[in-house]
Amino acid sequence: MTDFAARRRMMVDNQVRPSDVTKYPIIDALLEVEREHYVPQALKEAAYLGENLEIGGGRVMLDPRTLAKMLDVLDLENDEMVLDLGCGLGYSSAVIAQIAQAVIAVEQIESLADEAEALLAAGGADNVVLEKGPLAEGAPQHGPYDAIILQGAVEQIPEALEEQLKEGGRIVALFIDDKLGTVRIGYKIAGRVNWRYAFNASAPVLSGFESKDEFTL
Repeated sequence: MTDFAARRRMMVDNQVRPSDVTKYPIIDALLEVEREHYVPQALKEAAYLGENLEIGGGRVMLDPRTLAKMLDVLDLENDEMVLDLGCGLGYSSAVIAQIAQAVIAVEQIESLADEAEALLAAGGADNVVLEKGPLAEGAPQHGPYDAIILQGAVEQIPEALEEQLKEGGRIVALFIDDKLGTVRIGYKIAGRVNWRYAFNASAPVLSGFESKDEFTL
């Protein structure tokens, strides 16, 4: 029988800590949440590999290093509300739920959303609320948020999403530009989000976050 607890420790020791992620709340959450619980049945043995895992619909579960580093730059507090966009089968939301006060998870692929809802309930993540709908619209009915995280790449962030961020809040996203992926952290100051570079990573672009081509006559 596979010792998934040992694999979790190896994931943290070999993928997360060497990437300069050392905050105890993040480490504890990654050790606590059973990653294998939130992947398709056929991928359970691959759950702790250091790569993105395809979960269907052109979507992936971000590799442990990328998710951990995104949470590291977000620097979440235990009294904050987080918007998790593209939660897939729920793993990221379950991890964030260990750190923050509440998580609003949004998933637009109905089959993933239905399974995520069941898996989160079975995993005891009772401070996660799952909403089904377009990722690019967020979940304004629960906002504004202290922090927003996107579980996939973007080419651009809609203004409507930035508006759901509290003044002083943070947003982390993986931007794809000419095949190069860079994670950036944005801080909302005086009503505007100011972005800065965090680290490099890669993932497929989420639906609704593609660049809009502008045509001029």
